Amino acid sequence: MAITMGSRILGALALVAWAVCSLQGCQGSGGESAPDSIKGTEDLMSQKAHGTCVGPPQNPLRWGADYETADRINCFNRHYAEFAGSYKNTGFPEAMSAADAAGDMMTFYDSITGKPLFIAPKSRNWGDFDRESSAHGWPSFRDEEVVQENVRVLPDGEVVSVDGTHLGHNLPDSKGNRYCINLVSVAGMPPAR
Repeated sequence: MAITMGSRILGALALVAWAVCSLQGCQGSGGESAPDSIKGTEDLMSQKAHGTCVGPPQNPLRWGADYETADRINCFNRHYAEFAGSYKNTGFPEAMSAADAAGDMMTFYDSITGKPLFIAPKSRNWGDFDRESSAHGWPSFRDEEVVQENVRVLPDGEVVSVDGTHLGHNLPDSKGNRYCINLVSVAGMPPAR
């Protein structure tokens, strides 16, 4: 019963996200507009050791991101997202403010493998990043912020890691590609050196 109810809730959230995207002028499928260098194929999301992932999420995750949500969204899901705005209920806003105050960029790591996926902000400031993410409900990255060797966009616009972690979706708008990404998907720790 809980899985069915959860699936219904996630389905409704996906519909809401699509409606918001439609109202905000998203353009194209996301798979079409992604740079050729990060276009991927469906085989990236084949079944692996832990759903589509090579293993379970790291524990703990950065910013107090929820482990169970990360496991469900990253490894056993192809379409749904964490709740819109849920990243604001983590330690991420404080980390973003600290990076902004220091004039630093931040690297976002795969919650499964620890590989770097996005580095932000580039070609904009933290205020722009925050405004755009808040308006859409999820951290939103742009082409220049993608770590191209580790991120792929599938033909339907699904954004994944090269290791099969579901990250979110590319929802292009009038400014170009916008990678709408679940915080639980990019809250990993960097690999130990």
